[in-house]
Amino acid sequence: MHALKSLRFSLLASAAFILPLAAHAQDAGEIYTLDDIIVSGSLTPVPATKTGATVDTVEADETGDTSEAVLDALTTLPGVSFSSNGGLGASSTLRIRGLDARYVGVRINGIDVSDPSNGQPQFDFGGLTGFGISSIEVLKGSQSALYGSEAVAGLIDIRTDGAVEPGYNTTVELSGGSYGTYAGGISSVLESEAGKLSFGLSHVKTDGFSSRASDTEDDGYEATTLTFGLEQDVSDRVTLGLSGLYITSDNEYDLSTSNSAGESSREQKGLRSFARIQGDVINHEFSASLFDTERSYPGGYTEDYSGKRREFAYLGSTDLSALSTLTFGVEYTEEEFNIDGLSEKDDNMAIKAEWLHSPMETLDLSVALRYDDHSDFGDHLSGRLAAAWEVAPDWTLRAVLGTGFRAPSLYERYSPYGKADLKEETSQSAEIGIERRFAGDDFVKGTLFYTEIKDRIDYDFATSSYNQVSGKTVSKGLELSGHYTLSERVALFGNYTYTDAETAGEEAQRVPRHDLVVGIDAVLTDQINGQLMVQHVADVTPSPYAPADHKVGDYTLVNAGLSYQLNDATELSLRIENLTDEDYETAGGYNTPGRSAYLGLKASF
Repeated sequence: MHALKSLRFSLLASAAFILPLAAHAQDAGEIYTLDDIIVSGSLTPVPATKTGATVDTVEADETGDTSEAVLDALTTLPGVSFSSNGGLGASSTLRIRGLDARYVGVRINGIDVSDPSNGQPQFDFGGLTGFGISSIEVLKGSQSALYGSEAVAGLIDIRTDGAVEPGYNTTVELSGGSYGTYAGGISSVLESEAGKLSFGLSHVKTDGFSSRASDTEDDGYEATTLTFGLEQDVSDRVTLGLSGLYITSDNEYDLSTSNSAGESSREQKGLRSFARIQGDVINHEFSASLFDTERSYPGGYTEDYSGKRREFAYLGSTDLSALSTLTFGVEYTEEEFNIDGLSEKDDNMAIKAEWLHSPMETLDLSVALRYDDHSDFGDHLSGRLAAAWEVAPDWTLRAVLGTGFRAPSLYERYSPYGKADLKEETSQSAEIGIERRFAGDDFVKGTLFYTEIKDRIDYDFATSSYNQVSGKTVSKGLELSGHYTLSERVALFGNYTYTDAETAGEEAQRVPRHDLVVGIDAVLTDQINGQLMVQHVADVTPSPYAPADHKVGDYTLVNAGLSYQLNDATELSLRIENLTDEDYETAGGYNTPGRSAYLGLKASF
């Protein structure tokens, strides 16, 4: 009965949000063509209206500040959810359409940042703050044909090198607030016709709160993040570039229910170089990247982890005609992990291609294929078909079919909990969606999605090892989202996601069946802007190993923010999270933040 009430609440709220948007179709006096460029949806950048893939974007002013986890911005997008073992810096798992982080590729400035030494390689968003991030693209659905085995559920592409406007831009920010949190950062981008230079440095420190609900000792977190990028035209035809990142962090955590003295440290280093060459017929890009990560857990069962990834890639693109483009490439990736002296590695060679074709002005097609030759698992062929059809002015119908695979990780095979005879997971996905665009930034869209995974690999507590799970994993559902301008000063936004995820008939753990976000942006005066956002999550299945007194279930969060423009260059901001002091958990037995407030000062010049 409770779930039925939650479903009724979610659908009614969604209807209340969507119906004014539908009515707006009759009133919009100005129709516009969206010309935003999507980088991740294909092997080459394409206009947003011409990609069949579902891509949500987070702009620079939405990613969060020096003390705010970027995870908070991502999980207000349709189809994105998370669970966390505590506050800022605690281990967190992001999910796309009910599939967890092992199926989500993550890149920062083109560098693959998933951890090769993790049990199931993934990027931990728990400690990454939003400062210095210029844009995020969230690409959904099976994208193995473009990005390989990590992208069964999608890809998150993060950039820190985008300029706010042409020329030289510098932002300095200070923030602080609840739980003894202090943070600061500086970022600069210098852009000219011949090149671009970017730099970002931030530091955050918080006393935090106890991660475990059964303990009262605060678990603090401290991290420093450095990113940089250089891109320069050395001739009319050749551009060289270099980008890098360095993240170091220290985190306190509870070793067990009876020992709260755990401390861990992490160091992540990434570097990518590239050369773009404009040919007479084919444009070329050669790139090389590395990513190293080290984690230490003194006193833990496994104390030291390290992972390395080396990647070399070539990408070529040529116009076959005015209506067709062929992009093709080769990748070689080598991964290595080491845990307490145990070391293993593997490699993968891939050949990929994508054909973009526009048989008519209103129809854009994409056909992508990828052949992988894994050192331990042999040959695999992944494919994706995508279409974007403008069925009427400002109406776009999208459809995608995709296949994928995920090779077992080194940890899943060779760690003390591993099994060397594991076989790869395979997947299929499909989606169909419709979008209506209006004047300005207003839109409404809906997407039906379906993903199926066979031979899923999970940790088996009965055997204390990783095992292949019998039966299929299926995640299917509906995403609705929109934006509606009420007046020059007030706009509504929101989304609703219904996710039905299960393995062999058993509901997926920690995946909300209903996830609703509604909010309002308001220009209160010429100097003051405000935002109020409500998120309602319902029908969540906890882990069977959660303590009996866990608080995983339905919850409603209310967040508010105000910004005051002191002058043309300086802004003062206040954000209040969990305004109603909701007591809830996303992972059984682990606390979440109560009512908290943060003050920020930002100067841009």
